[in-house]
Amino acid sequence: MGQVFAASYLIGLREGLEMVLIVSVLVAYLVKTGRRQHLLPVWGGVGAAAGLSIAFGGALSYVSTTVLGGPGQELFDAITSTVAVAMVTWMVFWMRRTARKLSGELRGRLDGAIGLGVGAVVGIAFLSVAREGLETTLLFFASAQGATSAAPLLGLAAGLVSSIVLGVGLYAGAIRINLSRFFMVSGALLVLVAAGIFKYAVHDYQEAGVLPGASTYAFDATGWLDPTSWYGALASGLFNITPRPSVLETIAWLVYLVPVLVLFLLPARSARKTPAAGSTPQPVPNVVSEKPHHVEARA
Repeated sequence: MGQVFAASYLIGLREGLEMVLIVSVLVAYLVKTGRRQHLLPVWGGVGAAAGLSIAFGGALSYVSTTVLGGPGQELFDAITSTVAVAMVTWMVFWMRRTARKLSGELRGRLDGAIGLGVGAVVGIAFLSVAREGLETTLLFFASAQGATSAAPLLGLAAGLVSSIVLGVGLYAGAIRINLSRFFMVSGALLVLVAAGIFKYAVHDYQEAGVLPGASTYAFDATGWLDPTSWYGALASGLFNITPRPSVLETIAWLVYLVPVLVLFLLPARSARKTPAAGSTPQPVPNVVSEKPHHVEARA
């Protein structure tokens, strides 16, 4: 249970913190500029986005378990897993590229929305959070497929609660964290999770009869990788590493993981070589507020 819990907790923590930071930027900007009357529309948009994400998750679960069955369910799960992998891949690279200017972009959009009226303010908050919420729901649904307990849901809830606590601490200045390093480490772990989801998608395609080779195994590690052991459960629950994968599953896992992880880590390495000798790197502005001592975030 704990191993399945871990993957969902990571998804909830990483995705939840992104949503919390977005809301923090919007709220902090309104408070700082003396426009507290627009806080209620912002929270209304956030609530609507949360409701949409929950409804989307319910719809996915209903279609998968009630509407479909047999090969149809396997194919549906495979397609949603593939879409989830594409979305999380885009997300981790997008965050690495835009984290430094995210705060300014959100404030600019909010300024424009305030000039258009309350509905536009609600819309900005809704769209900013809904994208992250729908992405979280889809990724969680893909990672939790095949689970027979409430562990994935508990893990997601715990991750979201942790992200809220962390976000409140950042906003209040009670917690200091290097956000660049956090998103780098959590992004690399999410790439590993996505590789496992992609492997599971290939397995579902094989079960649905779309791809061949379901019984052609790449290797058989059942002699030493016991799925009931703590390390076997950890490998399976967190990264979907199984003791007897098919050849296509193994190829899919490697073809996704190796290039994506290398490309994701390359910007961090090259960024350290960019400053001239003897120069001092400039700190990235705080995502939550204009007070740099709240969050230590460097490229």
